[in-house]
Formats: sequence, C-alpha cells, structure tokens
Amino acid sequence: MTAQDNHAPATQADGVVDWLTNGTRDERFIDNIFADMCIRLQQAGIPLKRSTLHVLIHHPQWLGARFMWSDGMREAEIARVDYDVRERSEFIGSPANEMQDGASEVRENLERDPSLGRKHALYDEMREKGLTDYVAWPLYHTLGKRHLITFATDRPGGFEDSHIAALKKLLPVLALVSEIRIKNRLARTLLETYVGSHAGQLILAGATRRGSGTTVRAAIMICDLRDFTKISDNWPRDDVIDLLNDYFDAMSEPIARHGGEILKFIGDGLLAIFPLQEPDACANLLHAVTEARQAMTALNERNNATSRAPLNYGIGVHVGDVMYGNIGSTSRLDFTVIGPAVNMASRLEALTKQLGRTVLLSRDFAELVEEKFELEHVGKHEVRGFSDPIELFAYHG
Repeated sequence: MTAQDNHAPATQADGVVDWLTNGTRDERFIDNIFADMCIRLQQAGIPLKRSTLHVLIHHPQWLGARFMWSDGMREAEIARVDYDVRERSEFIGSPANEMQDGASEVRENLERDPSLGRKHALYDEMREKGLTDYVAWPLYHTLGKRHLITFATDRPGGFEDSHIAALKKLLPVLALVSEIRIKNRLARTLLETYVGSHAGQLILAGATRRGSGTTVRAAIMICDLRDFTKISDNWPRDDVIDLLNDYFDAMSEPIARHGGEILKFIGDGLLAIFPLQEPDACANLLHAVTEARQAMTALNERNNATSRAPLNYGIGVHVGDVMYGNIGSTSRLDFTVIGPAVNMASRLEALTKQLGRTVLLSRDFAELVEEKFELEHVGKHEVRGFSDPIELFAYHG
C-alpha cells in the first residue's frame, strides 16, 4: 500500500479493511475470509448482492478454484476449475478472459439494452437474477500473479462512485491476505501430491531434519509393472505416459480409499504402507489389492479394444517395523521408509514372476489375515538377501 493510499479519504469499507488487516490472523481458509468479508461489506452499507473470487492453484487435476458468495449465504460455494476451461465458451469472452488478456477493470451496466453491452452468457444470467451492475478487477499477487475478484449489485442505478471507491480500497489488503492462504494451501497440496498426506503433514509440522524419523510397524506393499522397458522402447512417448498414468490410477485410488499411503513412485513401481496403528490395516491392504486388480482387468479390457497388449504386474506384501523419516543429502531429502521389511516386500514382488503368481504374501503378513481371506500356500522359497527360506502365500482376490 502506498503513502497516497494511507491518506486516501475514508470510505464505507474502512472497517472491513481494518478487519482484513488485523482480524483474520487465526482464519486458515480464504473461502471463509471471503464470505465473511462480503457480509461485512453489506453491513457497512455497500449494496452487494453477489461476489466471486477466482484463484489459480495449479493442482494436479485442476487449474484453479472459484469461490462464489450470494446475498444470504454464510459460506462461499467452491467450484473447481479444469485445466481446459480456457477452451470453453464459459471462458471465452468472459471477464476472466479479459483479465487474462491484460484488462485492469471490467465494468458492465446490466440495466441498459443488452445489445449495447458485452455479449456473454454470464451477463445474461446476471440480468435474469435482477442484478444491475457488475465490476471485476485483477487481484495482484507477487511475481506478477493475477487472480480475479468480482462484485455485483441489484441496486437501481448500480453501484455509486463511493461504493466503487470502497471496494477498490479493499483490494491491496485482500491481495495480501489471500496470497498467504493460497500459498499455504498450495504448499500443502504440493506436499500431499509428491510425498502423501501423512508425510506432508509431518513435513509442514517441521519434520525436515536429515536423519530424523520414527519406527513404524506397517504392512508394506510394493507393486511393479512387467516388461515396462520393452514397452517404453517401442511405444510413442505420449502413449507410455498415458499408460503409466492409467496404471497408477488403477493401483493408487484403491490404496488411498482403504487408508494406505503411497510414499513414492519408482519408475513403473510404487511403494505404499498401511500403518498397523490403524484398525484392520492388513485387511484394508488386501481389499485395496482386490479393487486394484479389478481396475487393472478393466484397464486391460480397454487396452485390448485399442489393440494394446495387456499390462502385467506383480505385488509383494510383507509386514514389519520400518524407519519412517528423512533420508538424503544435505540439500535434498526424501521422506520414505527403509528397513529389512521393505526389502522383503521388494524381494517378494520380484518372486511373483518366477512363481507365476500376481500377489505374494509373507507368512508374517498371512498370519494376520488368513482367517478373513482365502490364501494359497505356495511353500518355502529362497529370498535373495535373507538366509532362511521364507514361507509364502498367494492371494487371488
């Protein structure tokens, strides 16, 4: 805020500006702040009927989010915005489109003849709801980031100049308040995306010291795709990426649904754990395996319809104590699990091809689930890196 802004004439929004500056420290979510701000603007005498806040968040699945508040609402409605939105009619010619092209303000008198104004379905929709005036401004964040906020009224004659001045006075403070919350949410989203929700929470809580960690007893699942080197050598790059994404979707979604945490993707493989502190963790792991296998069957049927070869895979499962924490160099850490139990799960996954089974379980794991699931005993086998033969079971669920 400039010195000139500090000496600007008082407006109806001054109390709201003060609240944004000093009264929102304990509020974590921008949608709650936004809805409360709109209500306070009404209470300050600004005839606000509708407002929206559009932010870019760059989530793996969504470009951004839209928060919408209307008169009478206590909370804002939240809608996700897909990455392809800029190709749709709802965006082309919209205020957001104008802002992307560099506009510093969009103002539309909704009372005048529609043929004389901007042409877009949004304006027709607002007229049908009895709105009379609409204004949109960019919300500037650091490093040139631009978001969007809009205000609309149903007051005859639209917003007065004093209303516009009051709303404009909010923008610099709202930009600061919203940037902090959006970046906090973005940091959390990025950590959840790349290291998982539980590890992300630990890292945000300060678990970033190299070598720090805890011992966790967990069921461990390692999955690997068969013949991936041959596929990647012979398929077009984009097809390989699509294949991997479909494969990881089939495997990952059931794991997350049943309480597991994927710690890492390793090329065409994945490592997931189900901490035993959760009830029925081992049973949940096998439920996830069952659903993942069903999803892989459906994926292979779709691939067969497009003349793609079926995807084969192996899953190794063990249970034991693992070290869960930070490992790496002084400047680059990985939050993961290590220990003999992880090595055992990896070796069992490698044995699935040799023994002709898709899912192999260790005796230690099988003892925890054999009363609830039908397992096939496949005998004792040498496991690389372990001195004694290991008793193994196959699961066909």
